[in-house]
Amino acid sequence: MNFLRKKYKLTSDEQLMMFVQQGNEDAFLELYERYSKKLLYYFYRMLFGDHEKAQDFLQDLFLKIVEKPELFDHQKKFSTWLYTIAHNQCKNEYRRLEIRRRFNQKEKDSGKFSESGNGMEKYLDTKLFQSALEKKLYKLGPEQRLIFILRFQEDLSIKEISEITGMKEGTLKSRLFYLTRKLGQDLKDLNPVYSEV
Repeated sequence: MNFLRKKYKLTSDEQLMMFVQQGNEDAFLELYERYSKKLLYYFYRMLFGDHEKAQDFLQDLFLKIVEKPELFDHQKKFSTWLYTIAHNQCKNEYRRLEIRRRFNQKEKDSGKFSESGNGMEKYLDTKLFQSALEKKLYKLGPEQRLIFILRFQEDLSIKEISEITGMKEGTLKSRLFYLTRKLGQDLKDLNPVYSEV
């Protein structure tokens, strides 16, 4: 690692983006190193466990940063801005999948479509509880899944999630409360805390 990369380890995300806007490659590499793994896992969970698609979305996201770094507003927190872009990518993908699903349904209804036996479900190689939780998350609507992942797996604040989603903080808190209560009930048989009681 060269001297500049070592120096950048102590530099804020926002400062690094200023350097990226000036064409500094080392600053970009530092940001990539900080966020690529987290975002890959974020995309993996938001895109129904499709690792290949998650990789593609990650590359597209960082390509956008390289191509248009001037879009970053220095009044905002970098991580919030980054997750907003990622959120929009997923929203566009859900829209595309919904259009394709409707088209396929039309074709099927008209007798031109033969359904393949390939299932979309993929099992995660984790503990039983984590696997069950992931399956439950996949069954949630995109908005519910997003706010759960951002709050409990990405550890973002309510304020940050509100900025990313455009949802009011009070609404967010209420939805998270009901969502966690429902998931807790659905998974209580698999949760070691509940099992011991």
